[in-house]
Amino acid sequence: MILQIIISVVLFAVAIILGWTIRWLYAKFQLSSTEQRAIRILEEAKKEADAQKKEILLEAKEQVIREQKQQEKENRERRSEIQHLERRLLSKEEQLNKKAEATDRLEKELVAKNTRLDERSKALEDVEQKYREELEKISGLTAEQAKQLIIDSLQTEAKRDAQAIISKLEDDAHLTAEKRAQEILVTTIQRLATEVTSDITITSVNLPNDEMKGRIIGREGRNIRSLETLTGVDIIIDDTPEAVVISCFDPIRREIARIALERLILDGRIHPGRIEEIVQKVANEINQVIYEEGEKALFDLGIHNMHPDGIKALGRLYFRSSYGQNVLQHSKEVAVIAGMLASEVDADIEVAKRAALLHDIGKGFATDSDKNHAEIGYELVKRMNESPKVVNAVAAHHNDIEPNCIEAIIVQIADAISAARPGARRETIDNYIKRLQNLEEIAYRFDGVEKVYAIQAGRELRVMINNEKLSDSDTKALGREIAKTIEDELQYPGKIRVTLIRETRIVEYAR
Repeated sequence: MILQIIISVVLFAVAIILGWTIRWLYAKFQLSSTEQRAIRILEEAKKEADAQKKEILLEAKEQVIREQKQQEKENRERRSEIQHLERRLLSKEEQLNKKAEATDRLEKELVAKNTRLDERSKALEDVEQKYREELEKISGLTAEQAKQLIIDSLQTEAKRDAQAIISKLEDDAHLTAEKRAQEILVTTIQRLATEVTSDITITSVNLPNDEMKGRIIGREGRNIRSLETLTGVDIIIDDTPEAVVISCFDPIRREIARIALERLILDGRIHPGRIEEIVQKVANEINQVIYEEGEKALFDLGIHNMHPDGIKALGRLYFRSSYGQNVLQHSKEVAVIAGMLASEVDADIEVAKRAALLHDIGKGFATDSDKNHAEIGYELVKRMNESPKVVNAVAAHHNDIEPNCIEAIIVQIADAISAARPGARRETIDNYIKRLQNLEEIAYRFDGVEKVYAIQAGRELRVMINNEKLSDSDTKALGREIAKTIEDELQYPGKIRVTLIRETRIVEYAR
């Protein structure tokens, strides 16, 4: 039993030694094989590197050769171009030399001709002096005395003939001028066919039913107050069935309010936010209408190349009135009359029509200046690079300056004809509008005022305040100052209410 154990132990030891030996031999074999493979890979890498090195060197040499050939080609082209330029310069130099030689020859010939002419002129002067001396001996007068005698005789004869012609022209003019002028004016007025329109200061808006009045007023009157504040008009809601009245002296504000109210009625959503959105949109559309009306007036009269500022100012006249007469229609009418008058007296028709159309353009130009509309129009057309005749006609149509061309006088006549027709103008409306404009201008003088609306036929002045510039206490003081200025500068019956509105609006968006 012990022997078997010893034999098993010995066999196990032998097996271990034999296994270790086999593993050592196998590892040594593998190490040798790995070294051989590494040596083989290294040799192959060296061979491949040598091959790539040779290839790179060959490519570099080929590139150098190509660049040398390209450089040689460019050098040949440059040499050829230089040679061509040298040949051209030599050719031009030869031509210049030839021209210089020809110029020298001409100069010598001219010098010779001048010498001969001087000699001939001197000889003629000697002969003339000899003849003059002989004539003076024969007549007994000097040359200056004879010349003066002839001049006096010719002047006397010319004055006598001129006086006879002037007298005849004056007689003919007295006989025909008045008759001709009457014919021209009568013919022009007869050919004129324009409508007489009178602007008013109120507009009526129809409602689908009387229930709509309550929606327009809104809860505690917030809708109607918002609409009046944003547009600067008076909205009158009375017992008139299915209608409200918009009152305002400014036709543009009245038109914006009318269109906005009609759209709100159709839309059905009437609240302050929607009212503000619609009013802003309508105001933008009215600005577009203004430009289109200006272009339409130019197209109707066949006038072209007008500055954009002039087109806008003409378009604003579509909504303006003077003495109850629409100013754009009046301007077009004056242009037609001026064109006909110019054709009758052979003046410049285009200049007369253009100046007549622009004569009241100062009324449509927004400005805070105290100048009258003729002075404002003069400055505007001057900035528009209109011709001097047009500028003078615009400035002189109310005789603020002297007219210096016949077209300016024609514009004055045409303006008077248009204004003098029966029913064309109403004095009281213009005075009323002027009073309301003066009322608004007083408030605009103060700092911090954004918008001003004269409403209630001038009995109330509504002033919108910039809340960033003025506080509540400042607003109160401003109200007293505006009221005091109105008392000092204007004359009016009753009393005027000054309402100042200062609103703080904060808008944030949740995204």
